[in-house]
Order: sequence, then C-alpha cells, then structure tokens
Amino acid sequence: MRLFSVLIVFVSLQFPLGAEDWAQFRGPRGNGVTVSRNYPTDWGIERNVRWSVDLPQPGNGSAIVTGNKVLVCSAVDTKGLERSLFCFDSLTGKQLWVQNVNISRAMPTHKTNPYGGSTPASDGQRVVVWHASAGLHAYSMDGAKLWSRDLGEFQHMWGYGSSPIIIGDRVFLNSGAGKKVFVAAFDLSTGNTIWRHDEPVDGDGDYNNERKYMGTWSTPISIKRQGRGLVVVAMQKRILGLDAETGEVVWFFVVDSDRGDLSYSSPMVQGDVCLFNAGFKGPFVAFKITGVGDLAGDQLWRSDNNPQSIGTGVIVDQHVYRPGAGPNLIDCTEIESGKSVWQHRTKGAFWSSISLSGEVAYATDQRGRTTVFRPSPTGFIELGECQLDDTTNATPALANGNVFLRTSRKLWCIGESQ
Repeated sequence: MRLFSVLIVFVSLQFPLGAEDWAQFRGPRGNGVTVSRNYPTDWGIERNVRWSVDLPQPGNGSAIVTGNKVLVCSAVDTKGLERSLFCFDSLTGKQLWVQNVNISRAMPTHKTNPYGGSTPASDGQRVVVWHASAGLHAYSMDGAKLWSRDLGEFQHMWGYGSSPIIIGDRVFLNSGAGKKVFVAAFDLSTGNTIWRHDEPVDGDGDYNNERKYMGTWSTPISIKRQGRGLVVVAMQKRILGLDAETGEVVWFFVVDSDRGDLSYSSPMVQGDVCLFNAGFKGPFVAFKITGVGDLAGDQLWRSDNNPQSIGTGVIVDQHVYRPGAGPNLIDCTEIESGKSVWQHRTKGAFWSSISLSGEVAYATDQRGRTTVFRPSPTGFIELGECQLDDTTNATPALANGNVFLRTSRKLWCIGESQ
C-alpha cells in the first residue's frame, strides 16, 4: 500500500489530475484552452527551466505535446531546402528521433517567417506535419514513415504558416497562402484525399485585383452544430463553414476590408456566435452561425481600427481576450456588444496566440516575454511576467504541468521546481 501511494504521488507530480495532451495548434480543442490545471506562472532563464534544447533554425511553428513526447518543426538550413520534424522526450528533453524531407529549390518567404512555420498535429498514435511545398507527411510516434503527399508548390512572398488539425480519422488542412488555395480532408491512415474545396483567388496570390495584400495563414477549427460536424476556416475574403464529411460549403461570411484580404488568426466560436479579426488592422466581426448560405444578414456587430491581429485570442464566459501586434496590447471585448472593455499596453508585439488553463492565461510576445494574467472583465490582472533570452512567434503549449515554448534558438520546458 505504501508503494502504491508513492506511485500515485509520483504520477500526480508528473501528470496532474485532469491532464490532457496539447496535441495540435492551440490545444486539444483548437481554442487555446486546456482543462488541466496548475501550470507555472513564474520563470526565467535560470528559474523553473526543466530543460532546453537547441533547434537548428528559427521558425514560427509551435510545439505540441502528446503523452511523453514533444514535437516541433524546423528547417535545417536557412533556405529551407531541408525541413524537419523533431521529437523529444517531454521529461528530459532527449531527442528521440527526427524525420527530414528535402525540396529542390528555395521558396519565397519573409524574414519574419522562417521555414518551419507550421505546427504538427497528433492523435496519440500518429503525427502529421505540413511542410508546404515539401509535402504533407505522417509518422508513427516512434518516427516510422507512414505516408507522404506531394500536393504541389505553394508560393507566397510571405511564406506559409497554417497548420493541420486532426478530427477523428481525418486530417484537415488549409493550404494557403498563394495563388492555389484549398481546404482539404485526408484519411489519417492512408493520406488519401477524401474531399477538397478550392477557394477562388481574386488576384495573383500576393495582391488582390486592387493591388492590396492578400493571403490566408489561418488554421481551421472544428465545431458541431445540430449534430453536424463543421470545419470553420478563414480564407482570404470570407469565413467558411464546411461540412466535415463532404466538404460542402454550409455557410460563408464575407469579411469586407479596405486594407486588403488577409487572414492570420483563427475564427473563434461561442455558442452560435462566430468571431473573427481580419489581418492588417482589418475589421473585428461577430455573426450568427445558425443559418446556411451567405450569412451577411446575420452580422451582429463590426469594429474597425483594430490592432494588427496575427495570434488568436481566447473566450472566457461572455468576453474575448485578444493579443495585438501593433499597437502592442491585450484587449478584452464583450461578445454581445463588441465593446472593448479594457486594453492593457505591453512592451512587445504578440504574434503568438493566447493559451488558457482555468483562470490563468499566457500571452508570449516577440521578445520572449510571457505575460501571465487572469482573464477578467473588471480589468487587467497580472499574475507574472516571465522572460526568456530569445525571440519567438510561437504559442505556449500547456501539458503535463509544464509550459513548452519554442523560441528562435531553442525548445524550452518550463515547470515549477520540486
């Protein structure tokens, strides 16, 4: 009995009660929220760092955690000719395996978006990674190759950044940005295409017909409405609600912006309301998703003159908390009215999305500083400000009681000292 009690204590320290994997971009449900609790709120370079490992190149893709494994993408060289998926032991940081794929020529990107801009996704048995022009690939959790798909070349002057998600036995992917843009479902076991929706491109992929910037880097989310599974994804000009089984466009909402057709962040859903913040200081909109077809008449409100929106916020009760990338701030907005309740100015810009555990939210800026705060409509409540000596555009992953954060040079595991 004494040995059994010791084992229970050990397991609870390593894997907190209610723990769940953070196995895709923005966590288990794609909304930035985990049900597990008790994550660190204080760390520094020499404080509460359990381990860190070097990565070969910078990249904007985030880490995921499934079981005792942490996975993250990175290019091996500065031209992105060799792109890799690394797997590390979550307790020790030991590299377990790496899988590399090659591409014959360098593809365009922006200096702020190095190759390695996508986050992998796992169902606990397999992991899928999107390397854009270098293909879509699946591996076992031991690193064995399962299947690969060459989906062609994807070119945009700013590179790629959307991530695959896994729902049941399917992989869903937004292939943007560029001239060839589609959303597709693939069989998780074989990689075979189940359906594909090609989105019209008004322009050359980099610019629309009005010579304004265009592109989508938005990662899809999954919702259920009236017993029907939907994949919701922000394309260049409109948000789509696609039937997860067939790929049929169930509904769409056009986001009309005079600043260009840019989608970086993911849509957010609360009940029957969908919220989305267009890129390049575009409109922040809310609309009802109870209908079919064009939902233009179901708009609830629209707010213009927003901060640059790259990372995605989190919804807590009747408010949404959004990160800003210029001006640099965290904003609290009431969902019902669209009214900004408060704004907290920060020292750095946020390209990463907010992660949430219980009443504790994590927002990491480009300077490697994580602002830890309690979401509250009454005002900004800071719980901590944690600095790492590196830059980052990645989103914190919360799993097994630790915060896993990819920065430009390293992958970090942060946990309370025991």
